[in-house]
Amino acid sequence: MTEQSTAASPTRPRTRKAVIPAAGLGTRFLPATKAMPKEMLPVVDRPAIEYVVAEAVSAGLGDVLMITGRNKRALEDHFDRHPALEQVLEAKGDTKRIDLIRASDLVGDIHYVRQGEALGLGHAVGCARRHVGDEPFAVLLGDDLIGEDEGLLARMIDVQHRLGGSVIALMEVPEDAVSAYGVAAVAPVDGEDDDVVAVTSLVEKPARGDAPSNLAIIGRYVLAPQVFEVLERTAPGRGGEIQLTDALQTLAAGEGEGFGVHAVVFRGRRYDTGDKLGYLQAVVELGVRHPELGGDLREWLKGFAAGL
Repeated sequence: MTEQSTAASPTRPRTRKAVIPAAGLGTRFLPATKAMPKEMLPVVDRPAIEYVVAEAVSAGLGDVLMITGRNKRALEDHFDRHPALEQVLEAKGDTKRIDLIRASDLVGDIHYVRQGEALGLGHAVGCARRHVGDEPFAVLLGDDLIGEDEGLLARMIDVQHRLGGSVIALMEVPEDAVSAYGVAAVAPVDGEDDDVVAVTSLVEKPARGDAPSNLAIIGRYVLAPQVFEVLERTAPGRGGEIQLTDALQTLAAGEGEGFGVHAVVFRGRRYDTGDKLGYLQAVVELGVRHPELGGDLREWLKGFAAGL
C-alpha cells in the first residue's frame, strides 16, 4: 500500500480557479459546427458549456478561464448580459424566460484567452499559466458532462487539498474502449476510501493489450501549478500534440511538493458529448430528468420504443 498523510497542509492553498479548454474545431460534429462552436450545441435547453461552467461554480470555483480560439465569440456572448433581449421579454411580461437567461449571465468571474495554435490539450492548459499563477487549479473538459448532483469536482478538490500533487478523475470503461482514452495504473492509498487511489503510471490511448487497466481518464483534473513547468519540457507526443497525459506521467513519477498524482474513481453519471451517440444519449437522459419536460418525454419514449 502507498502511505500518504491525509491531513491538509496548513500552507497549501485550496483550489479557487477553473480552466475550461474550448478551442477545438468540433470536426466530429460537422456540418453543425461549421459556424457554431461545438460547446454551444444545445443539451435540452442549455448549451453544453453552460453545464460545465455551472459545475465549476457549484464546486466553489467562481473564477473561470476559458481557452478559446477563432470563431468562439459565441461563448463570450452567451455568458454576457443581453439588455435588448431582456427589454423585449420585460415588455411581454415574460419573467420566466428573463430568469432563465439571467441564470447564464455572468454566472461567475469568466475570463478568456486565445490558444493561437491547436497544439493539444497540454498546450491549451499551458496557456492558463499567467492567469492561474502558483495555485492549484481545476481543468474541466467541455465534452464530459457530469451529473449535477454527483459532486465529483468538489471531491477532487478536497483530495488535492489533503494529499497535494495533482488529482485526476478515472472511470471504468469496457476493455475494447481503452484505446480511446488515457489509461492509468493505480495502487491503494492507506487511510483513504476505496475511490481514492495513487496513480503509478499513465498511458495515452494504448492498444487493448497494452493497457495497464480499464480505468480511463475522464475530463476532470485538479492540477498542481508545477504542471506548467513540466508542460514546457514536454515534447509533442501522440498525434504531434503536447499531451497532458505525458506531463501527468512525469508528475506521477516525481517527488516533492507538487509532484505525485492521485485519482478519484468515479462511478456516477457521465455523458460524453464529444461523441455523436454520447451526445444524443445526454440529450435523452437529461431530457427525461428535466422538471418540466421529463414526464411527457418519458411517455413519448415508451410509445416510440414499443413501435420499433
